[in-house]
Amino acid sequence: MKKLMIVALAVLFGLCIVGNAFADEAASKAECIAKCEAVKAAILKDGLDGVVAKVNAKDAAYVSDVTYVFVQKMDGTMLGHPMNESLRGKNLITIKDKVGKEFCKEFASLAKEKGSGWVDYMWTKPGEEKPSQKISYVLKVNDDVFVGAGFYK
Repeated sequence: MKKLMIVALAVLFGLCIVGNAFADEAASKAECIAKCEAVKAAILKDGLDGVVAKVNAKDAAYVSDVTYVFVQKMDGTMLGHPMNESLRGKNLITIKDKVGKEFCKEFASLAKEKGSGWVDYMWTKPGEEKPSQKISYVLKVNDDVFVGAGFYK
């Protein structure tokens, strides 16, 4: 009976951990979607240049502990990236992740064809050496631009 109780408690503990992981991922996904929708609305209301400047300046509306928003042209040119200044102005359409996936090409294709969606890829977290799984949401703003936000799993 004691062994059964220990096993039952271990299973319940495991379910709590897994449940929290799923809840954290759902919250992260919701934040990515909300930030992308807010940036899209701001671009449509206030214009691209001003919003890109705010994204690049790490405006609190576009950066959090979980995610940040980036702005990219459909041709792959990075317009706004708050965390990596060296990417700004570069065409990333053929960039590959650590396993060879052309994720920026997939970002643009998904935004063009479906309007929005999620892309999984491997990327190195700042301050780390090994790549981790990352997932990013992309949202079409217009025929030329999309926005995105992602988080590490």
